[in-house]
Amino acid sequence: MRSIQLSLLTLGMLLLTAMASRANPPANEFDSAKLDYFEKKVRPLLVNHCYACHSAETKPSGDLRVDDRGGLIAGGNNGPAVVPGSPEKSLLIKRVLPSDKRRMPLEGEHLTDEQIAILSKWIADGAAWPPVKVPGNIGQDRPKYEKLRKEHWAWQPLKLPQPPAVRDEAWPRSEIDRFILAKLEEQNLRPVSDASKEMLIRRVTFDLTGLPPTPEEIDAFLKDQSKDAFAKVVDRLLASSAFGERWGRYWLDVARYGESTGPSRNIPYPHAWRYRDYVIDSVNADVPYDRFLHEQIAGDLLPAANDAERDRQLIATGFLALGVKDVNQRFKTRFIMDNVDEMIDVVTRSALALTVSCARCHDHKFDPIPTTDYYALAGIFTSTEDYSGTKNKMGGSGFDYYEPQRLVALSQQLPPPSPSELAQVKAEFEKARKEWDAIRGTPEGLKKDANGVPVQRAFKVRFDNAKKKLDDLTDPLLRRVVVHGVCDAKQPADTELRIRGEAEKLGPVIPRGFLTIFEVPGVPKVNPAQSGRLELAQWLTHPANPLTPRVAVNRIWQNLFGRGIVSTTDNFGVMGDVPSHPELLDYLAIRFSQTHGWSLKKMIRELVLTRTYQLGSETTPEHQHVDPANALVWRHTPRRLTAEEIRDAVLATAGTLDRTRPQGSPSQALKMVEMRDDGPEATMLHSKADGAQYRSVYLPLVRGVTPRTLEVFDPAEQTLVTTTRNSTTVPAQALFMLNSPFIRQQSEALAKRMLARADDDAGRIRQAYRLLFGRLPSQPELSRAEAFLAEYQLALQAELASQPTARLRLQTWAALMQALYASAEFRFVH
Repeated sequence: MRSIQLSLLTLGMLLLTAMASRANPPANEFDSAKLDYFEKKVRPLLVNHCYACHSAETKPSGDLRVDDRGGLIAGGNNGPAVVPGSPEKSLLIKRVLPSDKRRMPLEGEHLTDEQIAILSKWIADGAAWPPVKVPGNIGQDRPKYEKLRKEHWAWQPLKLPQPPAVRDEAWPRSEIDRFILAKLEEQNLRPVSDASKEMLIRRVTFDLTGLPPTPEEIDAFLKDQSKDAFAKVVDRLLASSAFGERWGRYWLDVARYGESTGPSRNIPYPHAWRYRDYVIDSVNADVPYDRFLHEQIAGDLLPAANDAERDRQLIATGFLALGVKDVNQRFKTRFIMDNVDEMIDVVTRSALALTVSCARCHDHKFDPIPTTDYYALAGIFTSTEDYSGTKNKMGGSGFDYYEPQRLVALSQQLPPPSPSELAQVKAEFEKARKEWDAIRGTPEGLKKDANGVPVQRAFKVRFDNAKKKLDDLTDPLLRRVVVHGVCDAKQPADTELRIRGEAEKLGPVIPRGFLTIFEVPGVPKVNPAQSGRLELAQWLTHPANPLTPRVAVNRIWQNLFGRGIVSTTDNFGVMGDVPSHPELLDYLAIRFSQTHGWSLKKMIRELVLTRTYQLGSETTPEHQHVDPANALVWRHTPRRLTAEEIRDAVLATAGTLDRTRPQGSPSQALKMVEMRDDGPEATMLHSKADGAQYRSVYLPLVRGVTPRTLEVFDPAEQTLVTTTRNSTTVPAQALFMLNSPFIRQQSEALAKRMLARADDDAGRIRQAYRLLFGRLPSQPELSRAEAFLAEYQLALQAELASQPTARLRLQTWAALMQALYASAEFRFVH
């Protein structure tokens, strides 16, 4: 009789499936009869039999929630629990059947045939669920939005202005200079005098390469009296590999580059360094900025001429994958939507300088970005698979957060393991397997240790680790070179608006698309067979999009002049600043995107060859009174070197800098398991960074483990898009220069370099000044340095009489070099 009932049940399910002929409707389009059926018959079943283990009030088993429709459709660790219209494909039905080995619920009464039939009918009819009430103001085009679209300066079309007339026609060397001088003349101000050649070459060498000029480079420039002497210096610097290392770092700040997931459970990204190298190589190759954006947002969707180009474009999508991830998030749907939000934020803030993520929960409070615009973009990224190699699991351990199949495979293969290595790993695996088989499920294994964890847990972790090591060596898929990146989902689709930003509270479906903040006529519509990332990249760089080129040139200007034409480089919205020179901003945006074909190098060259860039850094009371912030650019604003520049300049002047690029990163040795900030992984990373002599851009940048040589000088915040770094002056910086082993070691290396010169002490001091400051010391400075050497060595001899004279002399010179490194002049460029 029981088997007959089950056969009838199965037949009934098939009939119900056939009856569900119409397409699965959105959650807000169910008729009242189906909603009434759900409330009276289905919801009580879910509440009484499922909520105890699978709801928001618990840590949901298998990462499955059944207290919302979105959770059922998204499913848990085993896939979708409900496939609307198809009960035979729905795990919810399979798991409650008597034939299932893990029949649900595990505890309490099982569902009767009648109850199973109720669930089957409900799913066959489309899985009706009462719609979540959408607040009346969400997605509504407020009247002030239309006003802002028409009036706010940032969203208006680009217009090529005529360079203004100026009273002093002899001063400008370029059209850019005319825009600057015209504003100054309006305030009855004149620019200060031009910078000296010594000051200028130090400035431009740091600005373009992040390194100080050598004495030989300074001498060559001082001797060259030709009209194009400075242009030749600029061309040499733009052609150097150091240029990409300096300007690539700017983009890595914007891309919030980091080599781990960050906060809650910090899981390494061991392949992130390939994206870092991609950025540096792209900047050195002067890949046009529009193409640069296309590759990072949609590199997997672009055509490729060969495997190398294909690999390069796949690596570029690390831009989307390498963000902060809360892998400890218990709910898969929330984990996915948080990652989608992170992608939206990095794309829109990096390219558009807009805070679009503010519209996740409600219409943007200040800018004309309704919530519907946010979810139009969200659909593009819910249709994108995150192949960062990570997954969510609350309270996981070992490799619980690692998903090796969700990494992007390149065309290259890893070299095969040696027989001895393979034999050792196999032996370790067999031993771990036997130990695990012997203890799992036994009374001894179920006993708990002092922390309340079953004893068998340690054996399971050891077994998992051993299996992972063996798989890494033997699985053909895992023997390919892999990277963190993205690819299109198998079934791209629009997504629902989330009420108040809550991942499970689904509102109406929003078609995929772009921001409506300004019109971009002629841009391609989203291809329904793809995610829409390619069309998004094309929209961002379309000639009718005024924001992307404005944002880009504003950052270039900031990096060269110390302050953007718009001072809020990361916010061009209503709450941001207005441009100090709006016509100049448009002039540069058109030059960059049209005249120069989005070439970063051409834009930089044009800017540094202006007379404005080559101004001195002195000030006057009159200028300070009228324009204390130097927004009108009446002088060149001095700046403190970045953390990387300080470290690199110390190494370069000490003669210990290794200019070759290291292969990979120390983080590639890390396994994708949780690491502690003070654990052995952090100790290893600090040790590698402390001992490294290559450029700072190549130091390991695992989130939460900042290299000690950088941390006190305001490095970029790796969890956020960073367009402007802080530049603080705090006691810890002086203490670092006085007490850091790094500074002491490099001071001694510089001292040895000076003492090796066939020269007298005065000549050595002059050379040290030229190395560190790009100039010769004044006579008073020279006299003070000589006096310091004499007095310091006498003091050492009195204290350390047993030390050899040569050693005392080296320590004396090292102290003088350290004093010079600790000076403000070393840390600032004028």
